[in-house]
Amino acid sequence: WPGSNPKDAEFFSRAKTELTSDTRSKLVAFGSTRRKRVKARDDPQIQALVDSEAPTICMVAKAHKWQVTDIIRATPEENLDMISDSVSYLVSLGKTVFVDLEHFFDGCKFDEDYTLSCCEAAVNAGASGLVLCDTNGGTMPWEVGTITSQVVEKFNVTVGIHAHNDCGMAVANSIMAAQSGAGLIQGTINGIGERTGNADLCSIIPSLALHVDSKMTCNHSLKNITSLSRFVDETMNRKPNSAAPFVGSSAFAHKGGLHVAAMERSPMSYQHVQPELVGNEKRVLISELSGRQNIMGKIKNLGSFDDMTDD
Repeated sequence: WPGSNPKDAEFFSRAKTELTSDTRSKLVAFGSTRRKRVKARDDPQIQALVDSEAPTICMVAKAHKWQVTDIIRATPEENLDMISDSVSYLVSLGKTVFVDLEHFFDGCKFDEDYTLSCCEAAVNAGASGLVLCDTNGGTMPWEVGTITSQVVEKFNVTVGIHAHNDCGMAVANSIMAAQSGAGLIQGTINGIGERTGNADLCSIIPSLALHVDSKMTCNHSLKNITSLSRFVDETMNRKPNSAAPFVGSSAFAHKGGLHVAAMERSPMSYQHVQPELVGNEKRVLISELSGRQNIMGKIKNLGSFDDMTDD
């Protein structure tokens, strides 16, 4: 967000000279619609987005009528003007604009007509995409599916999803949106984010690639996702979540003797995917729940007992 703090402003300033043109072409600057009672071209925060020289802008806009009237204290009509003026100004400068519709799903349940009018204002002004936000994280997957399908059918632009994890549904909601026609998913590595976190891309990407058969361009590098997850945690000085799906150290760890015995016959008896596909590995643990196969497996792994048999 180049208009929010000096560190982000410095990033975009350095990006102009320190990143390759191919990398710069993928940069997205985040911001918000213009303020009340000021034109977009005169708003300092909008100008910071322009000065970033990012080719794509993602701007947040209020899409909940109550949030408009009671929180930012604008009239519903003024909020629509803020969306339209901000999008059209940036599009006129050659920017690709995506609009994050804050509180979208709650807004639909409060006043669907007004929330959809926010979408219409953005699209009519030239927005390339509408990102439907579950800002408070309380929307259920079936609601996301129904509402996303309606938006996809109504507007001929890319529709995206931005889910928060307050009910533990961010990953499920993101995948449900994709199944309902959304072509863009916003998330973070390891689900890092405000409150209980954002949608975890380390769960979403392999789920789409391996269970939904999505034709993502990153499928060929899926094996790097575990190392990416751990690199981000190390960089942020965070303790990795050992139980994280796909990328956690326990994601493919097996302790129960019944499980391990079955996996000796077929590794897929208690695994939903091969761990190597996501750069992880199978582990067999020893505990009071271990069976004979747990012990034998550990002994064989020492490398000197290849001729051991079950007898």
